[in-house]
Amino acid sequence: MTEAYVKHSIENNIATIEFFHPEQNSLPGHILAQLAQTIAEVGNNPEAKVIILQSGGDRTFCAGASFKELIAINDPETGKVFFSGFANVINAMRKCPKFIIGRIQGKTVGGGVGIAASTDYCMATQFAAIKLSELNVGIGPFVVSPAIERKMGVSAMSQIAIDANKFYDAQWAQAKGLYAEVHDTIEEMDEYVLAFAQHLCTYNPEAMLEMKKIFWRGTEDWDNLLAERAAISGRLVLSDFTKETLKKFK
Repeated sequence: MTEAYVKHSIENNIATIEFFHPEQNSLPGHILAQLAQTIAEVGNNPEAKVIILQSGGDRTFCAGASFKELIAINDPETGKVFFSGFANVINAMRKCPKFIIGRIQGKTVGGGVGIAASTDYCMATQFAAIKLSELNVGIGPFVVSPAIERKMGVSAMSQIAIDANKFYDAQWAQAKGLYAEVHDTIEEMDEYVLAFAQHLCTYNPEAMLEMKKIFWRGTEDWDNLLAERAAISGRLVLSDFTKETLKKFK
């Protein structure tokens, strides 16, 4: 696979949304926009009772923001627009009327951790270590931290945000509440994810919708909050510190 994409399918009331990028499933702006739109559209499709969110490939779930686009940002508004891409995906997941099951097959970094935390039920393999590396490049996980804090708590979120050089293993992430299940292999995980999704399809859709509202209670201000956080990142990405650091990735 060499071309980035977002695609979806619906079979037996189970919708599968998959994104892919050849650079370790990093997320440039146009893929983020497609992902947010697809989540919204599938969420409103009456044929779908539950959604599985996954990425292509078998090594990395998501490497976070596209460094090529980060390096190209030259003004605060462009920066805000880019980081708003993650905000839009998280808000689309938050507002989606269907349960979203996360399928995390490998390492996930930065914005990818935020996406995993925004699923309603998340399963992973033993290879699905997590890392918030933003402080390493002079910004911070401002947009995704509300979702991570909601799922894992302030203590765990602040730990991985401050310790920006370290990958935390899947077992640690499970203990902190990010993952509900950790499996030895992708095959085991996929078998479990499918069986779990099939079982969810036997539930009352109205009951699941009302439960989702309860799960996300207290996040009603996230449209504004995450936009404000995107503006912070958009400003900091222009700092001398960050610009010099990003040059190392060219």
